[in-house]
Amino acid sequence: MKTFLHNPLAAAVLMASAAGLAGCGGANTQDLEQYVQEVSAQQPTRIEPLPEFKPFETFLYQAGDLRSPFQPMDSVRPDRQMVQEGGSGIRPDLQRPREPLEEAPLDALRMVGTLEQFGESWALVRMNDGTIHRVQPGNYAGHNHGKITRITEDRIELTEIIPDGLGGWQERQASLALSE
Repeated sequence: MKTFLHNPLAAAVLMASAAGLAGCGGANTQDLEQYVQEVSAQQPTRIEPLPEFKPFETFLYQAGDLRSPFQPMDSVRPDRQMVQEGGSGIRPDLQRPREPLEEAPLDALRMVGTLEQFGESWALVRMNDGTIHRVQPGNYAGHNHGKITRITEDRIELTEIIPDGLGGWQERQASLALSE
């Protein structure tokens, strides 16, 4: 009959456990005892209270006679075509070819200088990708059908055509200032 001590693996585990426990019994814990005394001697600090959270205000939508926000505007506004046909008559030309500066929003474009050649004034506009384009009045820039109307030494003035929220369009003035 084999005993527990005759198994070499069991004997190795037993020896390793005994060596590990022997290392825990040493009396060299002065640094630990000193640290515990230092921490115990410190004055307790005040813990800041948790911030108060205001309860979320609920909103109950009770506008049964108003347009549902989940329905498209076309299905609710039968006079939309009249607004587009009548209205101010302003609308973008959606059939014209788009120009390179219309790929970026206006705030992503930077005017970097002006150029005069053969009596014509040009503005230099840098896109986010680093390409520089030469523009003059009549060119388009930005996402809102912005047509360049005037170029000065320190700015480019544009007229944008934006939706008016009622199915029509309105004009808005915008500009690009010379960036340093």
